[in-house]
Amino acid sequence: MAVTTKQQIEEFQMACRSKDLRVTPQRIEIFKELAIAVDHPTAEKLHQRLIERMPTLSLDTVYRTLGTFKDMGLINKIDTIESQAHFEVSHVQHHHLICEQCKKIIDFEWRQVDDADLPEEVHSLGCFVKKNVVVYGLCHECLE
Repeated sequence: MAVTTKQQIEEFQMACRSKDLRVTPQRIEIFKELAIAVDHPTAEKLHQRLIERMPTLSLDTVYRTLGTFKDMGLINKIDTIESQAHFEVSHVQHHHLICEQCKKIIDFEWRQVDDADLPEEVHSLGCFVKKNVVVYGLCHECLE
């Protein structure tokens, strides 16, 4: 069953309160805008989308808020080879395809990777629990 934006915001508010993080209008709007985004926006794009309805919102606030959300496990940060971080609200376990031409980021699921054990040599390096695959290539639109 799909989670609605309203449910995501309610869960977000409960998570903030459980970690003694104030639920401010800025935090709610940043999270909400990220929850409805389908394009894995950068901090700059989020700021551009929010500035009309929140004219006093600074880009620095957006960056700091995204960092806090990431540290709390509320969002994922997707680092690209262009060193431009993109963000998304954590939904289900998935991976990313990144088009090297148009830079679009596309979600995909890969259960075989999710269910596979890590190689034994990884276990000797520490305790790792999350796997994330990023695949680079060209999307259908750019191939045409």
